[in-house]
Amino acid sequence: MNSVGTVKSGSASSILLWPLFLLLCMIGIAAAVRRIVVLMAPQVVLGGSQMNLLDVSFVSRKVLTLCHIVPALLFVLLLPAWFLRGVSRPKLHHRLTYTLFLLGAVVGVTALLLSLHPFGGLNESTAAILYDCLFLFSLGRAWVTLRRGDLELHRRWMIRAVAVLLGIATTRPVMAIFFATASVTDLQPQQFFGTAFWIGFTATYIAGEAYLRSFPSSPQWEKMIGQPVKR
Repeated sequence: MNSVGTVKSGSASSILLWPLFLLLCMIGIAAAVRRIVVLMAPQVVLGGSQMNLLDVSFVSRKVLTLCHIVPALLFVLLLPAWFLRGVSRPKLHHRLTYTLFLLGAVVGVTALLLSLHPFGGLNESTAAILYDCLFLFSLGRAWVTLRRGDLELHRRWMIRAVAVLLGIATTRPVMAIFFATASVTDLQPQQFFGTAFWIGFTATYIAGEAYLRSFPSSPQWEKMIGQPVKR
């Protein structure tokens, strides 16, 4: 399977990037499923471990967190199909795109609300708000450019939005490193949670921009999605 963003089918870059993209999606899916399980069965967070302290903070905002996590899970589950050449029928691809727009809008707005009372304090809040606004802006630009019929620019803004959203998946291994080294650093989750956000979101966003610089256009893109649906 190759992504539609590649310039040449089967290129070395495609072979490398597609598994990394799927890995981030799987990390995001696993994190979302775990969070949903914890929220639906809060008794599993009983205890005093660092991870449990983090779980408790989300349990206290159960409804809002579910309103954020469930659409995010659906977004990431559908995301690989959006990049596949196999989804070659324009109407199907447009329906998928508009579904991602709707889910993304819900994810972005609920993320802003969650950022008002962050677990990691001001450090987390500033990172979350900055990248969430960037996500919503990129998603909005992707919608506008699709409506205008500028399919290549639509592709670029959509990839930017995806890069920001997958940043939350990149934060997971970063957090794992902080948790694993806590006995050495003496850092509590509240202290490193925001830093993990900055590292994860920034790294993934830079990777997305680097990808767009490497592949500024995609000859297969317009052939795959056809002309925008007029409404």
